[in-house]
Amino acid sequence: MNVNYNDHYHPLLLKQVPSGARAALDVGCGTGRFARSLAKRGLDVEGVDADADVVEAARAAGGGPWYRQVDVREAQLPEARYDFISCIASLHHMPFDSVLTLRKALAPRGVLAVLGLYPIRSAADAVWAFPAMSILKVNRLLDRRHPAPSVRIPMVWPPPLTYAETRRESARLLPGSTLRRLLFWRYLLVYRAQ
Repeated sequence: MNVNYNDHYHPLLLKQVPSGARAALDVGCGTGRFARSLAKRGLDVEGVDADADVVEAARAAGGGPWYRQVDVREAQLPEARYDFISCIASLHHMPFDSVLTLRKALAPRGVLAVLGLYPIRSAADAVWAFPAMSILKVNRLLDRRHPAPSVRIPMVWPPPLTYAETRRESARLLPGSTLRRLLFWRYLLVYRAQ
């Protein structure tokens, strides 16, 4: 079974793609699953990831996107190029102010959609964690019967910013952005460029 809680939110992220979008960037693309979903929608997709093994796995899977192994902070992204930028469970691997690099790379009316993670540190976090923990326990029992994926995705845990800190930093660095708490210690941050 090997449930991937990031994949669970792909449909929500796809709803953030602006109509008429042509170019997309998937930051921390991993094995390229979401990048391929964007390509199937007709977008010209570039996937970037700092981990060479997952980029090689993404390239091997094919499906249309162009992949490169690079830290996004060193990628020299062109300004105002992308209509849609996704960042799935990867922002906590880098300083939060990396969103400024992504913001500059957004085309006018482009959308930055971040599926991020936060640690459990407040009462509200604990309330949101309770149903997720129940689901996680059931899935772990089911996972014992299935082999693990062949490519391991690097993990940093716990994420450095709490949900409240993410809200504060988002408001400061991405004015007008929205932040929504999700199950499985995730949040959806959406910023729309002017």
